[in-house]
Amino acid sequence: MDIIQIVGLGLVATVLILVVKEQKPMFAFLLAAFTGLFIFLFVIGKIEAVITVLEDLANRAGIPSVYLKTVLKIIGIAYIAEFGAQIVRDAGQESIASKIEFAGKVFILVMAIPIISVIVETVIGLLPAGGGT
Repeated sequence: MDIIQIVGLGLVATVLILVVKEQKPMFAFLLAAFTGLFIFLFVIGKIEAVITVLEDLANRAGIPSVYLKTVLKIIGIAYIAEFGAQIVRDAGQESIASKIEFAGKVFILVMAIPIISVIVETVIGLLPAGGGT
């Protein structure tokens, strides 16, 4: 039960942060950041199994691997941007956190352009060519 370990680590880190925060706020922030980073790295290892299943499903469905890779990159950008924004919020910098989230959204849009293009081309290909009666 990995989630129990993660929650336990989070609770212990939270108690330590609350104890240390009054005397050493910078140390409390670093403890929070490193705890978050540790949890992030722990969870990243679990994602490999999900990616393997998705690749297998995409291969069986005949979906070109470039689309799956693009979708996985988009998901990765979303997770990394959210993680970074939360750490910056923990430091009390809401404005910078919002900019990180905005940058993540822009990168996601840029990555999605090839997929959007294929969808639009497919829809156009399905429409009747004449437009007349």
